[in-house]
Amino acid sequence: MAATGGGGSGSGTPGLGARTPTPTPGLGPPHPHLPPPRRPFTPVPGLPPPSAPRYAFGLLERRRGTRRREGEAAAAAAGTSSSGRPDSNTANATASASGTRGPRTASGFTPSGGSGARESHFGDKSSNAGNRSQFTIASAHSSSSLKAFDESKIRKTPVSTTSSSRNARPASKLRTPQTAHSVTSSSAVSVHVASVIVAVVEGRGLARGEIGMASLDLKTPELILSQFADNTTYAKVITKLQILSPLEIIMPNTTCDKGGGTKLFTLVTENFKNVALSTVQRKYFNETKGLEYIEQLCTPEFSTVLMEVQMKYYSLAAAAALLKYVEFIQNMVYAPKSLKVIFKGSEQTAMIDSTSAQHLELTINNRDPRNNHTLYGVLNYTKTAGGSRRLRSNILEPLVDVETITTRLDCVQELLEDEDLFFSLQSVISRFLDTDHLLSVLVQIPKQDTIQAAESKITNLIYLKHTLELVEPLQEILKSCKTPLLKAYCSSLGDSRFGLILEEIKTVINDDTRYIKGCLNMRTQKCYAVRPNINEFLDIARRTYAEIVDDVAGMIVQLGEKYNLPLKTSFSTSRGFFILLSCEGASFPNGQLPSEFMKVTVLKNSYNFTTADLIKMNERCQESLREIYHMTYLVVCKLLAEIYKHIHCLYKLSDAVSMLDMLLSFAHVCTLSDYVRPEFTDTLAIKQGCHPILEKISMEKPVANNTYISDENNFIIVTGPNMSGKSTYLKQIALCQIIAQIGSFVPAEYASFRIADQIFTRIGVDDDIETNSSTFMKEMKEITYIMHNVTDKSLIIIDELGRGTSTEEGIGVCHAICEFLLSFKAFTLFATHFLEICQLDALYPNVENNHFEVQHNRSTGSYNKIIYTYVLSKGCTQEKNYGLKAAEVSSLPPSIVLDAKDIASHITKQIWRKQRNTAESVQQRAMHHLATRLIQAARNSCLDPDRLRMYLTGLKKRYEAECITARQSPQTDTSH
Repeated sequence: MAATGGGGSGSGTPGLGARTPTPTPGLGPPHPHLPPPRRPFTPVPGLPPPSAPRYAFGLLERRRGTRRREGEAAAAAAGTSSSGRPDSNTANATASASGTRGPRTASGFTPSGGSGARESHFGDKSSNAGNRSQFTIASAHSSSSLKAFDESKIRKTPVSTTSSSRNARPASKLRTPQTAHSVTSSSAVSVHVASVIVAVVEGRGLARGEIGMASLDLKTPELILSQFADNTTYAKVITKLQILSPLEIIMPNTTCDKGGGTKLFTLVTENFKNVALSTVQRKYFNETKGLEYIEQLCTPEFSTVLMEVQMKYYSLAAAAALLKYVEFIQNMVYAPKSLKVIFKGSEQTAMIDSTSAQHLELTINNRDPRNNHTLYGVLNYTKTAGGSRRLRSNILEPLVDVETITTRLDCVQELLEDEDLFFSLQSVISRFLDTDHLLSVLVQIPKQDTIQAAESKITNLIYLKHTLELVEPLQEILKSCKTPLLKAYCSSLGDSRFGLILEEIKTVINDDTRYIKGCLNMRTQKCYAVRPNINEFLDIARRTYAEIVDDVAGMIVQLGEKYNLPLKTSFSTSRGFFILLSCEGASFPNGQLPSEFMKVTVLKNSYNFTTADLIKMNERCQESLREIYHMTYLVVCKLLAEIYKHIHCLYKLSDAVSMLDMLLSFAHVCTLSDYVRPEFTDTLAIKQGCHPILEKISMEKPVANNTYISDENNFIIVTGPNMSGKSTYLKQIALCQIIAQIGSFVPAEYASFRIADQIFTRIGVDDDIETNSSTFMKEMKEITYIMHNVTDKSLIIIDELGRGTSTEEGIGVCHAICEFLLSFKAFTLFATHFLEICQLDALYPNVENNHFEVQHNRSTGSYNKIIYTYVLSKGCTQEKNYGLKAAEVSSLPPSIVLDAKDIASHITKQIWRKQRNTAESVQQRAMHHLATRLIQAARNSCLDPDRLRMYLTGLKKRYEAECITARQSPQTDTSH
């Protein structure tokens, strides 16, 4: 087996705090716990095996000698030298040959050849290959665009070569990344890497429409279950899958049997073309087995979930298939009592469908997916990967519980008021690694022993020590907090298990062993992680490693003296030790590098190269490292067995760190702009609100606008010329609503919101070739979805409707849809160019017209220059033919513009009818406004009796004035 040079990536600074009897030039001093070297040294390969029995932490029992013989045999078969370094030609030939064979699974199962269906085998919880259950997988889809994690290796999953489904996509090899811990603690980049596998199952017969889902993030040991009833559009399923952004979706094979897929299967296939979709036998969707899995794997802290899910048969069935599938593709099992299991119902968060999330650019910029000009990019100042994931999840699924939102707002306010708390808390949080991923790796038990698995365990134990050492300073900072949520986190961090685990670790691991950036530094930390005198053979192997490093440094110094060149020692994970030579001031004999130097590469202003002797030393170094990692692994496994019973307290730590990180990010945003704490009432009222994304990217502050929507005027029609700001304003309202419901301050001088259980948008004019939908058909599909799912607590944003058909039909469709939406108490903002729709305010008292103002400035020529004020005002726009005015300033020929004006004027005279309000309609509107304002005052008023009396008197006078106006108004209906 080939061993890598060390953990981590990238070049690093010299090792911190390392000392050695003989300093090594250019490499940083070795470890302080290194015993003095003794020469001559007996080579490590000749050492007898350790006398202590190997501890089996859910792994294969092998004696060390057997392990080495197997490694040598494998090396010989793969064309590897005895030192473990593969010959390049042989390795390349082997890689090419292996690429033509059938898929090889991580569990050691190779599918049989032939064109018939092949059966795969799941590894059971034991490592006995003979006790594996059969599991047939039929792949429905695989995408070439699937990306693995940067630090991961790719595993190939055996799949069936046949598919009976007419709609199924071609079978191919699914590639799923193996989890590995990321050392990146910054989340500045908003690129979301897919790592979630989801199982979906639907009831049959009378239970059709009942959906069970289970999802498991390969980077987080958290199993999320959900079960809900969905309609024939399966909108909830598609939305939840879009939020999860899965790496792979698995469904029962019965969904695509008999030559055609079910409607759910077809919709998932159409909406997730770039996601691997696999089908497994229906028998693995077993609710009884799912409940057994959860009873066995759920950690005690979350065992109450059993009461929630024991009657949720479809979510249990999905969990059974998902866990079995993940065990197979990852070639590991989860340790007992190690998973955080959550049941998440659809009523706990607001629903934002995938189309609305795309229109509002919540997480992905529509113009450039790599651009962070999104709501996520505006709010994302998180310092940890867990905080970044939590922020993304909250943006896509805002809260609906006012008490929870208010608790978060209290925390943000305290962080803003206490500057010392903000900076000290941010300093500690930024030092945390990905706690979720660390816990995930620790609770996974690989079924096979490899050097990579050993190195991973050692690395993650160092990460665990680093993480636990931050618990005490974090708790100290939180002790002075006043808000209930921060106090609760402070209390949870006082769990004695954190101290117990750290004490156990320190009995075996050196006190100064810690996470350090740089691949060579981390390799040094891993080599000397275990204290001396715990394993005599480990001490001897480390001495050998130190001697080799000294020899490398000495040889490079001698080469520099020999050729009179300023040679430096450098290191990389892929190459090991190599020689670095700066181009500046270097003079070569005969103008060329000495022939002794080989594999020369030029990077910027330096030469990188090696020598034959250095290659041999690197091979010896790798062999020594394998011995060190192997013996350190024995000690680490024994240590993990001691601390494993306490390790579940890390779930508390993970939750605290991610939440604190997100709240700090909210507070950070508030310090960069004028944000205000929102209130939650039954009214949407925003004073001087701004578009959060536009505010961040604009060179100057955008024009702010007021918004007021309540039960008395819950339907707002917005008109105005092209480019006057209608679309931006509508998106601004929806984004501010989302920001408020995740517990953050909003960009405004004052803000009050009504909790929205669903947020719908219908924005843009475009067709869809893939679904064979014209512009108008796409509009109708989107508006139909809104009409089927709207509730009285929804927020609806509609920008341009009916523009894809004739004017008369468009007006008719808009009018009918508006009247349908007016039957609900949902808050609706409707932007349109059909001025005929503005007449709805004469029929419905809860309709209000707003418009964006523009000014005209006659230039030196014959054209009027339009000045956009971006100011929202009451009433319908008085601008006429503003589309022609926009065309006038474009490059359209003047003759065409004049003809268009004449034709438009003629048509307008024929179809325009000006409708005026009757006395009865004005009086009804006055009564409606009075009633709704009285109800609003009764619900939300905080005025003292005297001021309340004055307010009610003002309402009475306003109502009487409106009634007098109604009696005096003319009774004409229409005019030409």
